[in-house]
This record gives sequence, C-alpha cells and structure tokens, in this order.
Amino acid sequence: MAYPTQIKIVEVGARDGLQNESKVTTEQKIALLNGLSEAGVIHLEAGAFVSPKWVPQMADSAEVIKGLSVADNAQLSALTPNLKGAEAALECGITEFAIFTAASEAFTQKNINCSIEESIDRFKPVVELAIQHDVKVRGYVSCVVGCPYEGDVQPESVLEVCKQLLALGCYEISLGDTIGVGTPAKVKRLLEVLIKELPLDKLAVHFHDTYGQAIANIHTALEMGISTIDSAVAGLGGCPYAQGASGNVATEDVIYLLEGLGISTQIDLERLAKAGWAICDALNKPPASKVSLALRAKCKQ
Repeated sequence: MAYPTQIKIVEVGARDGLQNESKVTTEQKIALLNGLSEAGVIHLEAGAFVSPKWVPQMADSAEVIKGLSVADNAQLSALTPNLKGAEAALECGITEFAIFTAASEAFTQKNINCSIEESIDRFKPVVELAIQHDVKVRGYVSCVVGCPYEGDVQPESVLEVCKQLLALGCYEISLGDTIGVGTPAKVKRLLEVLIKELPLDKLAVHFHDTYGQAIANIHTALEMGISTIDSAVAGLGGCPYAQGASGNVATEDVIYLLEGLGISTQIDLERLAKAGWAICDALNKPPASKVSLALRAKCKQ
C-alpha cells in the first residue's frame, strides 16, 4: 500500500478542542499552543473571532494570539465567520482564515443561523479581505457523513458544497465528521465521489471519535491518498450544536499511527503528550487519547 510520504497535521485543540471548556484561562491556552509548537507542530488553529455571545470561551482569542511565543515557522489560523472577525484576526497577525459551513441544511441553520447558500455568500467579503492581504482561506464542511438532525448525508451534497468553497477561493477543504458516525466504508464512499472531481491536495479530513472509528477512518483516508489530517491534542473537543458528539481524534493517536506506518511527521510524540497532560490537568480531566494515557503510565513506572 502506497501511503502519502508527507503528512500535514492541523492541530485544532486550542480552538475546536476548547470551545466548550469554560474553566480554561488565557494563560493556559497560551501555554498549550507554545507547548504544541515546542513539540514540532507547525499548523496551529489558535482561536476564533466569533461573537462572544455565542462562543464566550473564544472571547480572548486576540489576547491569546498576541501572547504566543511559538516557533518562527508556526502557521496560525483562526475561525473568521464574517468580515468583522476577519479584520480582528488580521490585526493579530493571523496568516490563515477559516470559514465554516455544512453539508446539512438543518445543521447550518442550528450552527450559524442561515442556509448553506447564505453562509457561503457571507464569506465573500472575508475572502476578498484575505486576497487583499495575502492570507490563505481554509474551508470547513461539517456533517460530511451524518447530521444529528437529518441523519445520513449523501456524498453528492458534500461535493456540491466543496465545489462552492473552492470556487470562492479556499485553498483547502476540511471534511468534518462532526458527530463521529463515519466508518471506513462510508469514508471510502465519500472520498471516491469527491476525488473523481476534486484534487486530492485540496482535501483534508477532520474526524470526531464518538464511536471509536476515527483512527480507522484516517487509515482509510491515507490509503486513498489524503495527506492532511486535523486532530486535537489529548482528544479535546466536542460540538455545542451536536448533542453527544465527543472530542476530535487525538493528535497523539494519529502520530502513533503514522509512525507505525513509517510516515515521519517531525513531531515529538512525548513533548506532544506532555502538552496534552498540562491542559487536561488544568481542566481536571484525563486525556481521551489511548497513546497519551499509555505514555503517562509508562512515565510513572
């Protein structure tokens, strides 16, 4: 089996992973991102410039980003759902905007209070600002396999949304299994439909581990040539608009998988795990990563 020789890891723990956590401080977020950078993680989703009314946990994103001391090669991204958010992110030195919609009309309404078509129309001024300032734009598509309100989502619906985001100017599309209902067979079917019409290097995968299938799904995506994977240290996360959805696939588990396949990531697994332990201790919860738990138990021996 010919796997991709290089993998891009997009670490979403500090944003997607902490958006439901009310007890984490600005200093703890800064320490997490600095620790991830020290472990060799380059692509860091550092915050979200959204209304504090809807996501109060991200209200300190500007303060977090301005307080970082990450490596020179670190690439910081942030969610920017509208022009106001994009302008605020730009002031902080963000070099990549992230915009988000879904392949499910019901989920889009619940998540951002508009239709899919309206959501994409809202992004136009964000993309225009990005072009003016040489900022990349990444598109997120939620519910690519299933929706908590509509049930199964057809690959053709995902394809249509991906096409619109690419036409808008996104350089990459992150395919989100928001409620974690994907299986290798479903993921293969989805990617088969997408790959027929879209370049492989424009696609990334973003799996939640609700049913314990995330690593198996990533392996399927790797077999099909996908080389960009979103993950969250310690398996942090969940979705406020998808009841029962557990956290993202753990970055530690992904790195262990990749190393086992002979794919180098240039990420130090032990340092990565330690960054996860620190934020989990701050949250008073154990990591949701089997690899992290195993490494911590080994350290205590």
